[in-house]
Amino acid sequence: MTAPHVLLLSIPGLRAEDLARMPTLAALAEEGGSVPLDPGFPAVTCPVQATLTTGVLPAAHGIVTNGLVDRPAHHLEMWISPDRVHRAPRIWDQLKAARPDLRTAAWFLLQSKHATADLVCLPAPKHNADGTETMWCHTNPEPLYATLREKLGEFPLHKFWGPIAGIESSRWIARSFIEAARPAPPDFAVVYLPHLDYAAQRTGPDSPPALAACGELDAEIATLIAEYREIVATQDGKELVVLVAGEYRIRPVAHTLFPNRMLREAGLLAVAETPDGEILDIAASTAWALADHQISHIYLREAANRTLIERVAGHFRGRAGVARVLTGDDIVTAGLAATALQDQESRCGDIVIESTPDSWQAYYYWLDDAKAPAFARTIDIHRKPGYDPLELHVDRSKLPAVSIPLDTSLVKGSHGARDLANPHETIFIASRPDLASRPLAMHEIARLILSLSTT
Repeated sequence: MTAPHVLLLSIPGLRAEDLARMPTLAALAEEGGSVPLDPGFPAVTCPVQATLTTGVLPAAHGIVTNGLVDRPAHHLEMWISPDRVHRAPRIWDQLKAARPDLRTAAWFLLQSKHATADLVCLPAPKHNADGTETMWCHTNPEPLYATLREKLGEFPLHKFWGPIAGIESSRWIARSFIEAARPAPPDFAVVYLPHLDYAAQRTGPDSPPALAACGELDAEIATLIAEYREIVATQDGKELVVLVAGEYRIRPVAHTLFPNRMLREAGLLAVAETPDGEILDIAASTAWALADHQISHIYLREAANRTLIERVAGHFRGRAGVARVLTGDDIVTAGLAATALQDQESRCGDIVIESTPDSWQAYYYWLDDAKAPAFARTIDIHRKPGYDPLELHVDRSKLPAVSIPLDTSLVKGSHGARDLANPHETIFIASRPDLASRPLAMHEIARLILSLSTT
């Protein structure tokens, strides 16, 4: 039997109930099947995409947050992009090892720069000597972005994130993939379509804008599937199997937890006074938190100090907005680390704080907004020690200057925490019924793809 072409769509925020507003995906589920999907823990972008594309849990692939902490250097990098940060081979590497003739594509996945897939594309603006930026995308092959730009225009980076993020970015992603695949459709391709993420976090997952976003994205998916099926049929007549994975479920939130402020008030977190406001001093801090949606990893200067671990953990137990405080064996059981005590090579925090479903965690460490760092009020995903959903909002009273508000009550949706009673909280769709016969966990999808493509 000839192996089919496989197209995997990775969609954050997709829920089973959204199919009522997404006729293309509903028809795909009717044609094949849909089952509940466990996104894993934590259910935030980079760890979920790493689990999806390696087939192993964060303890093995090493991506436990949307940032990477270098413990010896006391350094944090948020949203970095090299594929090499993964400690397990990704699905395109596994496919090539099994069948070197297979062509693969990794389209707009985070942390896929320099991936070995035959087709790769993700944003990579060029930083000029005069401080300006030139919009660009990293592609494999290298000249591909210039070709795509001629046909489709620049990738609309300002629509990919920030206060005016919208359907234009997902539309460009879908249509650029079609153009890149047209000459020789890959045997396996994974395409990231982020559109459902925006309004659900801005105004809530059941708000009118979030529900409208379902229809907007579904229309782009309809075009993507139809055109790709035609390309595959024209090129080699093989079957096209379409798979859809909901990366996580966005929940309504009405409470904010400030782990860094709590650590500072306890005398455990240090800051440096600068002309641009207070800056978190990681090296001088006994403990600090990388706040990421509904999860925080707390890193200690003395990682193996059990007494300190318990002392710091005690500051969070029983607090409003805290569902679980994970330490030691709990972190191992959650699939975040291989050992109970973390070492210098571990990327996992020594303590992990998980929110209740209605709460999210802000990175803020200053106690007075007048002392907030200048970057707090800008779209700056790299310098903030954590994820900032306030970048989806803008203080229009400050226009034309962009000023990101510091009012955390504006955030209406978040994700990342695990529903222990119902971990299969998102959805997996397959165009063939035999591929969607039982509930799945995110890490099982890679094995399913390997079986499809190599047997």
